[in-house]
Amino acid sequence: MIQDIVTLGLIVGAGLLSLAAAVGALRFPDLLSRMHAGSKPQLFGLVMVMFAVTVQVFHWGPISTMLLIVLFQLFTVPVAAHMVGRSGYRTKHLRRSMLYRDELSEAVARAQAREVAERERGDRDRTDDGKNTAQG
Repeated sequence: MIQDIVTLGLIVGAGLLSLAAAVGALRFPDLLSRMHAGSKPQLFGLVMVMFAVTVQVFHWGPISTMLLIVLFQLFTVPVAAHMVGRSGYRTKHLRRSMLYRDELSEAVARAQAREVAERERGDRDRTDDGKNTAQG
């Protein structure tokens, strides 16, 4: 009886977190907010479902599999959200006015300056090679 109540609470909590993630992904105004809404509640909803299954099926086989699933999600979801956020930042799919502090702007400016310098150096090398072959 107590197992069923705990399981029900975990499943309802997971459903509410998943619903909050879906509503946030639809309603939030920019990429970074939507990314946050889609990653954190969804991950914690999954963890709550795994705990609910663990409460009902208390055997080492399913528990070890669920533990691996939870660990894999805990490691991959933040990394994926980070990469989506960086690509959105670089392609300018965000509202800069909503940023509290922009710590990535300096690194992006340096990377762009480095790319421009390399491109100019490559153009200059190709031009020099063309002159050398014409003279030779």
